[in-house]
Amino acid sequence: MNTYRVAVIGGRPAPIVGAKQFGIDVVLVHEEGAYDPAIAEHCERIVHAPIADGQALLDVLKPLHDERPFDRVLTTTEPAAESTGFVVDSLGLPGVTEATARALKDKALTRELLDKHGLSPVRYRMVHSAEEIAQFRAEVGERIIVKPVDGVASLHIHPVDGPQDAERAWQALREAGITGIIAEEYLDGPVVSVDSFSHAGRHLPIGYSEYRMNERYVEWEVSTPSRYARPWLAELRELTPKLLDAVGLTEGPSHSEFVLTEKGPRVLESHARLAGSGAPELVRRAFGLDLNRMFLTVPLGIDELPATSPEPLGGAAVRFFTPEPGTVTAVEVAEDAADEVRTIPQGEVQYVFLPYLDEFRDTEVAAVIGKNVGESVPPLLTVADCVSGYAIASGRDADDAVHKTETVNAKIRFETR
Repeated sequence: MNTYRVAVIGGRPAPIVGAKQFGIDVVLVHEEGAYDPAIAEHCERIVHAPIADGQALLDVLKPLHDERPFDRVLTTTEPAAESTGFVVDSLGLPGVTEATARALKDKALTRELLDKHGLSPVRYRMVHSAEEIAQFRAEVGERIIVKPVDGVASLHIHPVDGPQDAERAWQALREAGITGIIAEEYLDGPVVSVDSFSHAGRHLPIGYSEYRMNERYVEWEVSTPSRYARPWLAELRELTPKLLDAVGLTEGPSHSEFVLTEKGPRVLESHARLAGSGAPELVRRAFGLDLNRMFLTVPLGIDELPATSPEPLGGAAVRFFTPEPGTVTAVEVAEDAADEVRTIPQGEVQYVFLPYLDEFRDTEVAAVIGKNVGESVPPLLTVADCVSGYAIASGRDADDAVHKTETVNAKIRFETR
């Protein structure tokens, strides 16, 4: 068996379980205290560096690369996207370049590149005052959205319907320390995503999912295959590769989000990484392809990228529990709540966003209770606040899977005060 060597930057966790059985030696680069030490059994070694600092990453990896070259340097975490690209470029390796990572992180640059290629027309403008926000709103003539140009996790998104909203949004973003602010026309319609994988410049759309979210655009449920996307599937499978070509992506996983407007699909944003919220597991359950495995094996040529997009085998859904914010006073769990229910022990540090997910691969309906009596439930301001637990289910289709997670949700009750 050939022995490959890759460096993986960050991750919660990095999808490297099983790497050794493929003959892959993994050097994990992470920040001390930010990962589960048990991941070490899957690694050649672990080295520490600030994962968002490209030069610091290069400083620790270059000597290792000189001793025995890396075949790839990879990441699947947003904070390390550009810094990993810097290392990829510096070592002359194939992969996601710094330019591509920046094109995806900077939403104005994404829009500029889409315009250049005649794709997904959306009116936008960088704004530098409340007056400029109000002026753009007046030009568009209807609701707009104002948000950080490099925002993540649904943070600091403000709808603007008039001058008062413009002032309010500007002040809120300034108080949050946001300097780069983009205004865009409001895209009205369901939000769907396409999870793809690319190799040697060929892009394969795989899964397509939809979301339910709160008034702050925080997603609390993901289900696949999307019912909303189905009528638009041909357009989505055509637009996604064009989007990835426009930003220069040639290799690896990507997660692209679209709004299904009356005028057709419009790009919301895209990322050169595996999606969060358990999406790779949902795709595996519903479409039969393991994106976590492909993350390592396809770039190295161990597995081939399939020739055509898969048809769904069934459905899958994950639903986060959303109790009222406050202190937990009781947790009631029905005996038949799920096939398997796990509770995170009080005070246990969680290094992953969806604890125990890997252990549920063969469980049709599973649940994790993330909060114990006496612990605090935060308000749902960002996806990172979805920490009270979750239910995951497979089903005949997405509706069936969603119904199963809703049933679990009804049988697990949190009381807070």
